[in-house]
Amino acid sequence: MDREHVIRRRIALVAHDNKKQDLLGWAQYNAPVLARHDLYGTGTTGRLVQEQLGLPVTRFQSGPLGGDQQLGARIAQGEIDLVLFFWDPLEPQPHDPDVRALLRIAVVWNIPIACNRATADYLISSPLLSSGYQRDVPEYDPGELADPVSPLAT
Repeated sequence: MDREHVIRRRIALVAHDNKKQDLLGWAQYNAPVLARHDLYGTGTTGRLVQEQLGLPVTRFQSGPLGGDQQLGARIAQGEIDLVLFFWDPLEPQPHDPDVRALLRIAVVWNIPIACNRATADYLISSPLLSSGYQRDVPEYDPGELADPVSPLAT
């Protein structure tokens, strides 16, 4: 494949505090692949990837300060192709509702999401990453998703 036909994916990198070193180690190993794509990250994770790998990262706020929601909005707008979110299932998070919302919105919009190193390895090494593969984008009828009117509201 020649250079002008290389597919650039928009990849989000997110990690909880106890998983940051795991994500950074994974990203270091995969830096040559990541360098061929557009990277996005929340708060500290984005900064660490920039500093330690020397790769440009479009940064959002820290997760607890709205970064998870900013990333979710980009997903809903069709501006993110892949999410690598190394989250810590054993540590309670003060922004757990935001974490759940981010995971949910990625699934709603059929975005590939890796929550651990093994899955990230599968996704980053997939031939679909650099091919012309286009994910199926669900079409939702805005009316079908509207909240039902509460009988108490009338």
